Amino acid sequence: MTIEAIELAPTGVPIEFARGRGGGGPASKRVVVAYGFWLFILSDMVMFSALFATYAVLRNNTAGGPTGAEFFNLRNVFIETMCLLLSSYTCGLGALSAERRHPARFLIFAALTFVLGVVFLIIEATEFAGMVANNAGPSRSGFLSAFFTLVGTHGLHVAAGLVALIYLAAQVIAKGLRAAILRRLLCWSLFWHALDIVWVGVFTLVYLMGDWH
Repeated sequence: MTIEAIELAPTGVPIEFARGRGGGGPASKRVVVAYGFWLFILSDMVMFSALFATYAVLRNNTAGGPTGAEFFNLRNVFIETMCLLLSSYTCGLGALSAERRHPARFLIFAALTFVLGVVFLIIEATEFAGMVANNAGPSRSGFLSAFFTLVGTHGLHVAAGLVALIYLAAQVIAKGLRAAILRRLLCWSLFWHALDIVWVGVFTLVYLMGDWH
C-alpha cells in the first residue's frame, strides 16, 4: 500500500493507525478485565485503610469494658493465620494449574483452598461467639465496635471469596478452562491474595499489639 492510498482521519492520522490510542486498536478483554479488577481491589484497600484508621483511634476506648488482652487467644489466631496463608499458597498452585490447562489438578487445589478458608471462618466465628457470650459484643465499647467491624468485614470478604470459588469450580467442571473462565480465576486469585495482605495487617495491629496492651 502506497502512502497516497492511505486514507487519513480528520486529525491527519492514517485511519489504519487511528483506532484506539496505542496504534494497535483497543486493548484485549483480558487486559480490560484485569485493569477493572485492580481498580476494585484498590477501592477495597481504601475501605480497609479507613477501618484500620478507625480501629487505631478507638483501640483504647474500652469504656471500662474488656480489652483485647482479656479475650484474644493468640494460639487460635496463629492457627487461623496459618490457614489463610496456606490457602494463599494452594490458591497460587491452583492458578498455575489452570494456566497450564490441568483442570483436575486445579480442582484439587481449589478444594484445599476452600477447606482452609472454612477452617479460618470457623475459628473466627467461634471467637466472636465467645466474646458476645461474655458481654463483649460490638455495642459494649468503641474498641469492640471497631474490632468487630474491621475483623468482621474481612471475614465477610473471605466468605464471599469461598462462594465465588464454588461458582468458579462448578464452571470449570461444566465448561472446562475456557479463556473467560481463566480470566475470572485470575481475578479471584488476586482478590484472595489481597485478603491475605489485609489479614497480616489485622494480625499485627489488632491481635499482636492488642495482646501487649
